[in-house]
Amino acid sequence: MPLYDYKCPEHGVFQELASMEHHDKPAFCPQCQTMSARVIVLPPEIASMIKERREAMEANEKASHSPEVMTAGEFHAREKEKQERHAHKHGSNCGCNAKKRRSNLMYTAEGNKMFPSMRPWMISH
Repeated sequence: MPLYDYKCPEHGVFQELASMEHHDKPAFCPQCQTMSARVIVLPPEIASMIKERREAMEANEKASHSPEVMTAGEFHAREKEKQERHAHKHGSNCGCNAKKRRSNLMYTAEGNKMFPSMRPWMISH
């Protein structure tokens, strides 16, 4: 039988064993015998987690079962929203919102890397 958390209005949180079929039923407080409702207690690391990290974890959990599908319009709207949030956070001239440079890295037909540059011995990251 699982252990469930209940909260007495007078004595606070306590735990009781209950069968799974009675998981939603209240339990008697062991000190005052008052009927107490079941509560779900969150671990402190989840309760105090920053919003962005919690949202990312929820998205990852959702994507593990069914990937997110979006249209090109939704993708562009999301990218524009990211840029606006970034500009609001950093300002328009922070330097990290500059156009991304294209890599000179190319691949051969066999799938090998090719470095068409002045320094072919250098390895990119």
